[in-house]
Amino acid sequence: MKVVKWTNVVVSLCLLSGANLVFSQDAATNTNTASTNNPAGARRGGGGRGPQAPLSDADQAEIAKVADYPEWTAGAGDGNYSTGPMYAPAPEITPKDGVPKGRVEKFTMKAADSKFFPDTGLRGTSSNRTVTVYIPSQYVAGTAAPAIVSCDAYGARNNQLPNILDNMIADHRLPPIIAVMIANGGGDGPGSERGLEYDTVWGKYAEFVEAEILPKIEKDYSVTITKDPEARMTLGGSSGGSAAFSMAWFHPELYHRVLTYSGTYVAQVRDTENPHGAWGYHETLIPNSPAKPLRGWLEMGERDNGATSGSTGFHNWLIANIRMADVLKAKGYHYQLVYAKGAGHTDGRAIAQTLPQALEYVWHGYPVSPAK
Repeated sequence: MKVVKWTNVVVSLCLLSGANLVFSQDAATNTNTASTNNPAGARRGGGGRGPQAPLSDADQAEIAKVADYPEWTAGAGDGNYSTGPMYAPAPEITPKDGVPKGRVEKFTMKAADSKFFPDTGLRGTSSNRTVTVYIPSQYVAGTAAPAIVSCDAYGARNNQLPNILDNMIADHRLPPIIAVMIANGGGDGPGSERGLEYDTVWGKYAEFVEAEILPKIEKDYSVTITKDPEARMTLGGSSGGSAAFSMAWFHPELYHRVLTYSGTYVAQVRDTENPHGAWGYHETLIPNSPAKPLRGWLEMGERDNGATSGSTGFHNWLIANIRMADVLKAKGYHYQLVYAKGAGHTDGRAIAQTLPQALEYVWHGYPVSPAK
């Protein structure tokens, strides 16, 4: 029995044998669609933070160092960068004439059928979740394809991720990748189903995807998804970002590549093993663990959640992402951190401009099929 504690809520979770998985999102709504000014389908919010401590002098000095980050440019290597404050959608988001279009399929998963996340009755729990699948036109039947698993169905809205992949695969900037965009289980923040799936620091969500979602996709759509972790990436924003990181952290045998926007590396869900929740990633877990074969890209907004609150409250997204970059650098990880000037939490403008180039960085080193 593992006791997971939320603000004013304690929920006892009976773990399935061998289950260690995660999921994520931060929004004040129980829908699985994003606001119209958030073109990447990002979720906003981040409930359950409670009263916040003021920024200390040390906190302000820590944040001030982002002013020294150099401009993020195409082909940049590992390190910390900045972009903005003016943003425009990347051209790869727009469908182009003459570019082969991949298939986009959707299906519904019933909570009642899940052994990992059945209908818990937690706040916002949805009886169904939608899964969107992109299969590139270049996919060859019988071959094992690289894959992106997206929390909160990031990129599904308006086919944004499929459009990007169509264009970048055709330009031989990415391999033919199958994208699996999975809606969360409902609600947001501590005490919700989404909070359970995404904000809990464990490996259970990755196991849920591996056991219940990917096999169904392979069976129903006659595709094969590779088991090679070098050819698998996780994607998410806000709590979906911390969930994406958890998937790779707890299961590096499944995922080596991670891409997050405004990652919720803060104290949302606490338990006895992780008293400061996902804040523990940069506080203890990464510093005190041997380096894992992970490659990551992180973004944070100037006006991100908790940007004016002190680090002693464990709920400043800006400081959390700065510290994530610091510990990743100290342990020798390949990573980029991009500071988005003038941007808010999971800011759709920043996402629309940066996602294609971010994908290129995360997939660096993986072979791309040569032009025919």
